[in-house]
Amino acid sequence: MAVSTDEDLLLFILNSTPVVDGEPRDLLADPTSACSTLREFGGTGTREEWEAVRSARPLLQGVARAELTADSLAPLLADAVQIPHLTATRLDWSLTAPPDQQCVVRAVIAWAGLRETAPDRLRPCANDECRRFLVDRSRANTARWCSMATCGNRLKARRHYRRARTQP
Repeated sequence: MAVSTDEDLLLFILNSTPVVDGEPRDLLADPTSACSTLREFGGTGTREEWEAVRSARPLLQGVARAELTADSLAPLLADAVQIPHLTATRLDWSLTAPPDQQCVVRAVIAWAGLRETAPDRLRPCANDECRRFLVDRSRANTARWCSMATCGNRLKARRHYRRARTQP
């Protein structure tokens, strides 16, 4: 796996309950596979971390869908501390959190960073059947689907089919 960012980790957690061919999936259901993936994101890969990520997921998804308020994430940060380090050219931060909570804390910090630097660009896919999320990097902020090739194309094809059927 290529070097990933905390934003990639956040999107992995948010997108870990996709609907594939009409069937809901849970990409975190298998602890062995999930722990391996969390290690790839810089996590500990322990069962405790897996459980922490699984319990944080509905909170992160609820906040990203605006079904929950941001303060719903506060318990996930209870044991986290960011310590500033001033260098000659910049301010850096180091995260201190229990090892098995670091992936969750990093995902919450990534969510907060997106909310601050790219407001309204983290959003659910416009395909109601999808349940995935996207970060809209387009200049016009008009991206609607997690993937144009799948969700966007399907919805456009459905609309075209409906229009074609109703035209005399």
